[in-house]
Amino acid sequence: MEKYTVKAFGTEAKDADLKQMSIERREITAKDIEIEILYCGVCHSDLHTARNDWGGTIYPAVPGHEIVGKITRVGSEVTKLKVGDIGAVGCLVDSCRECSSCKQDLEQYCLNGMTGTYNGKEKYLGNQTFGGYSEKIVVDEHFVLKVPSNLELSAVAPLLCAGITTWSPLRHWNVGKDSKVAVVGLGGLGHMAIKLAKGLGAHVTLFSRTPEKIDDGLELGADLVVISTDAEQMKKVQGKFDLIIDTVPYIHDLNPYVNTLNINGTLVVVGYLGGLEPMLNTVPMILGRRSVAGSVIGGIAETQEMLDFCGVHNIVSEIEIIKIQDINVAYERMIKSDVRYRFVIDMASLKQ
Repeated sequence: MEKYTVKAFGTEAKDADLKQMSIERREITAKDIEIEILYCGVCHSDLHTARNDWGGTIYPAVPGHEIVGKITRVGSEVTKLKVGDIGAVGCLVDSCRECSSCKQDLEQYCLNGMTGTYNGKEKYLGNQTFGGYSEKIVVDEHFVLKVPSNLELSAVAPLLCAGITTWSPLRHWNVGKDSKVAVVGLGGLGHMAIKLAKGLGAHVTLFSRTPEKIDDGLELGADLVVISTDAEQMKKVQGKFDLIIDTVPYIHDLNPYVNTLNINGTLVVVGYLGGLEPMLNTVPMILGRRSVAGSVIGGIAETQEMLDFCGVHNIVSEIEIIKIQDINVAYERMIKSDVRYRFVIDMASLKQ
């Protein structure tokens, strides 16, 4: 397989800073699209992968799976987009496309393993996939998305992960007009959950630990902000919500939130991978037919649906644009939640 070299930013070890390096991309096949990356969002998953927090990182690692750019080349059989169009790539760049999940447009749950945009298996070159902290990327057209022309491109980038991660449960649990939705945590995921749930017509409540988030939550579209550390406020919302989207990225107690679910209500964890602590109390679940579930991103069709919805409702992420040379500082700030609410890299800085 022919290949070529592009500039990128990545890391060679879990305790090493990200720095400029060269990586190889495959030459386009008949079904491939080459994208010159204009913007790439910065996700907590990027940080966890770079530092091998989840194990299994293959080095050198080049993160980035919130990609928006200009199409520069297309293969001979590509029909979806053309040179000069704006395309986007999210968290996955391939799947088997044959299993029961893929045939339901649920490529993210591919039974044979979806291919991540980074740290996956590059099936043509045989090495790991490299993400969007780079000049260009080559992706099968099936996994390239169309971007509504009215949206600010830099602010679209986080929709490819933060947006679809919260959109997928909203759609799966049939959120619509008069639904009562709560969001736990106001960060990259949480602020998108509020915007999208509100766009779907739901009554939206934000759970936050600190009063400092009240104004922001209301400004983003929440109808109510409940301070989860205030026992009286929590008591007032017992049995209220049809769906709770929990976006908190670290270990925390789910039990207080389960009690705020309505009969048949569901709490969906989208922000944290790992064990629960303390143990989940099943009493309110059994007595109220309440559920605790998990969800991850969405398939290609669902992601395109989300982008189209955002185009109609003019929904984008709240961002801070950075240069790629500032990515290590951005990671440290992200750990401290010192960003409102998503970093996006202007990839033109890679050419400097």
